Amino acid sequence: MAKGESVLLRSLVTAAYIAVTAVSVWFLKGGSLYGGRSAAHVWWYGWVTALSTGLGALPTAFLRTTGGDEDKYWLGLANAMAGGMMTSASAALIIEGVELGVGERAPFTPLQCVAIGGVIGIMFIVASQRILDGSDDVKFSIIEGIDARRALLIVVVMTLHSFSEGIGIGVSFGEKTKESLGMLVTTTLAVHNVPEGFAVSVVLVSKGMSVWGAALWSVMTSVPQPLMAIAAFLFVDAFVLVQPMGLGFAAGAMLWVAWMELFIEAHEACGLMSTATTGLASAVAMGLCHSYLM
Repeated sequence: MAKGESVLLRSLVTAAYIAVTAVSVWFLKGGSLYGGRSAAHVWWYGWVTALSTGLGALPTAFLRTTGGDEDKYWLGLANAMAGGMMTSASAALIIEGVELGVGERAPFTPLQCVAIGGVIGIMFIVASQRILDGSDDVKFSIIEGIDARRALLIVVVMTLHSFSEGIGIGVSFGEKTKESLGMLVTTTLAVHNVPEGFAVSVVLVSKGMSVWGAALWSVMTSVPQPLMAIAAFLFVDAFVLVQPMGLGFAAGAMLWVAWMELFIEAHEACGLMSTATTGLASAVAMGLCHSYLM
């Protein structure tokens, strides 16, 4: 893609963010709904968590590529690291989904909701893979020289994951929750999103994307958070039933990509021992981070 086109697209994306901000200020001026909490507050808290994802791209500024076998090895380690982090995040989502309440009138238990969501998530990713396999020329307009198919899968699953996180933010600010719970959930997700942004960025940057592009796509994967936070806040009772299934959906999708895409490529690039060690270390680190925050 020409440099002029890249600059133009980035300008359009920046303009889109400005437009979102303008709309936010105009339509969400406040108005207390529940216990001093308003839709405006929930909207901005959702954007705090979304923008924090872009911070995960900062460490990738130190990655250097030369195009040789050494790059393939480091790319394999990057895939193993991302796969481990996504596996750990999926496990946390499953546990959280099982522990959620769905109400006495719900037709399914939380475990059943998570399982159903997981199966649907895997089916969705498999269908997406087949569609992309039939479109070999698919390209990202701001990504140059990388495997667009795998990059798109990673972006898609992390975006789906953000839907459930957005619901979590909105529900935590609901009428039946403590006022401090919303702040706690927002802060936790904001910190938690940094390594998730790194998991996305490390794969994209190691395959040729700029740090700016990786940061932008990381933030884009979290855009559903403020959108779903508003919806869940306004219709909290309905979304309490949907959240366990949404968590299962995101977990199933991430597990499939981690084990059927990232780990396989990592094994081919750097061998079983390096893949297993890196994947396990990143999974444990992500798990400890999640346990400490929650």
